[in-house]
Amino acid sequence: MLEKVYDHILMELKQNTKTDTIFIIVALVLNFISMGVNSGVALDDGPASTWTMITLIALVIVVNLVVIFGLLKGKDSRSKLINGLLNMYKDQGVDNYYNASIISNYNTRYLLFILAVVFTGFTAIAIPLILKFLD
Repeated sequence: MLEKVYDHILMELKQNTKTDTIFIIVALVLNFISMGVNSGVALDDGPASTWTMITLIALVIVVNLVVIFGLLKGKDSRSKLINGLLNMYKDQGVDNYYNASIISNYNTRYLLFILAVVFTGFTAIAIPLILKFLD
């Protein structure tokens, strides 16, 4: 039974990694595409271009918030799963083979992912607005 629990935890960790990767890629691609489209649209003065910008900015904000929330949940899940593994290793007397400081490395990595999403999102919003209103 312990082996099944171990396999299940590993499966959950792999799924967690895939989900986080998808979240990050979607946010970054959307941010860059939105920045490009909005930068091009910003040079036009018509109401359609303004509404296009507003719509894409709203999309960037919503998607980035969803991604950040998803990454925070992923971080929490990964931490719980790894703590479960550590407890299992301790019960089996093999905990000295796994360095528990890895958890703090994961926390740092999640922070860096979130910062990348936040700053590309901010840039995707700021650059077109600068072009629209200060150019």
